[in-house]
Amino acid sequence: MPYEHIEYAVADGVACLTLNRPDSLNSFTAAMHGEVAEVLEAAAEDRAIRAVVITGAGRGFCAGQDLNDRNVAPGERVDLGASVEKFYNPLIRRITRMEKPVICAVNGVAAGAGANLALACDLVFAAESAKFVESFAMLGLIPDSGGSWHLPRMVGMARAKGMAMLMPKVSAHQAKEWGLIWEVVEDSKLMDTVMALAEHLATQPTLGFAYTKQAFAASTTNTLDQQLELEKTLMRTAGFTDDYAEGVAAFLEKRQPEYKGQ
Repeated sequence: MPYEHIEYAVADGVACLTLNRPDSLNSFTAAMHGEVAEVLEAAAEDRAIRAVVITGAGRGFCAGQDLNDRNVAPGERVDLGASVEKFYNPLIRRITRMEKPVICAVNGVAAGAGANLALACDLVFAAESAKFVESFAMLGLIPDSGGSWHLPRMVGMARAKGMAMLMPKVSAHQAKEWGLIWEVVEDSKLMDTVMALAEHLATQPTLGFAYTKQAFAASTTNTLDQQLELEKTLMRTAGFTDDYAEGVAAFLEKRQPEYKGQ
């Protein structure tokens, strides 16, 4: 179906979600949140979809919240916690709990919630011209959309505080060096590179990726003993999947496996 604020296409097991408000650097409105939520839920439930790509239209990836959409008068008080609870927290949960790989193609500036949306994805590729900016401090706010959770774990507390308080425009190459993203790609090759990777991942044992995401997420709060127990449980579950049986059979028969993600 047609959408007003996004583009959505599915082919070869890959769903591609494009934020499509280029005149406002793809900043979020309530309406765009609704469309994004709809397609992410559909992608999560559709077993034919084996990988998800998120990118932006035009010269930017996402500038975060569209302040015009809130229509707040100077000096007016507004409950931002309600906005976070209704829109941004569910968005980050949908991405991080997606039982298939989510790849982000950052095609330009990623600021505020837009930067943290990217960091919530499993693999992040950035165009050489991309910039990451934690822009919340200019409005006296904190890094939301999972930013206060992801940043210290990715870059350490010192750099996380520097990004939040000083708001530097972190280049794509700097982001890779710090461990914020996976790879930097020439602008003209970004989408071809990401789509080729997504199509490859869609042929892999994606249920195993889901278990891997679950294990990594739990590792941030588990003790070593708790994590070892979780690994035991997930390995037991993975060992009963069709993908594991197919992987072993293909290895022994010296052929390419045909995974189904089940």
